[in-house]
Amino acid sequence: MERTAKGPATAASPPPPGTPLPDGAAAVGPPAVVRLLDGIPRQRGATAPATVPAATRPAAAVARRWLLLPTPAGTPFTFAYACLLAATSAFAALADPALVHAVHQASSTDVAHLVRTPLLVLPASALWIAGGIVSPYAPAFLLVLTALERRIGGTRAACVFLAGHVLATLATEVPVGLAVLSGHLPDSSLHRLDYGISFGVATSIGALAGLLAPWLRGLLLVVVGGMLLDDLVAFTDPMTNWGHLIALALGVASWPLVRRRTPSAQPPRQS
Repeated sequence: MERTAKGPATAASPPPPGTPLPDGAAAVGPPAVVRLLDGIPRQRGATAPATVPAATRPAAAVARRWLLLPTPAGTPFTFAYACLLAATSAFAALADPALVHAVHQASSTDVAHLVRTPLLVLPASALWIAGGIVSPYAPAFLLVLTALERRIGGTRAACVFLAGHVLATLATEVPVGLAVLSGHLPDSSLHRLDYGISFGVATSIGALAGLLAPWLRGLLLVVVGGMLLDDLVAFTDPMTNWGHLIALALGVASWPLVRRRTPSAQPPRQS
């Protein structure tokens, strides 16, 4: 007897719908689940995963880029300060040059003004951008102060900026006054025009570096420090150039302040 192998048994095809069955019932068509499983591995009642429309992706990318700039809600200090600087820059560009020079002279933190009205000229000198909005310190102010305020808050960002502006100004003007008293500089040095936001920006750069990754922190300090040293070697304005380096060092010295986290709210006690 020869051995024969039979193929796998196949299920008989169901009778057409409406065909009488032995028990008196009529045959019905295949259930709807067959159509659900036909060619698509999906369970009964399963829904397709939600997909993000492609149109929203560019909008999200644009929103992330806008985070580089100040906003009224996200960075109120930087936003309000930028609006004020924009207004004073427009005045400096459009007003009569003689009037602009007189206002700048009244806002100057030279030795003569610091001796007479220090509480007036120290904040007033920070209302102007030396060189106007075309100065490189204008975009640096927007980017650096925005990034710093988003990380440490408006109050501490304002403290860092204003402290750098005041301390670097005093560190450069006090030696001038002493040099005039000792006869090493002429009396005209007491009225040297000095105003702008560059000291505050340099301090903010140094403070922001302390919040970055180590490799990015080193790169930022090397690039900015190298530029300031190059300006000092050029010897075009040594007093201001020394002030920029001092301001950058003040920003580095503020790392313990900017790295201190704001204490989170304590969870409510359970009775």
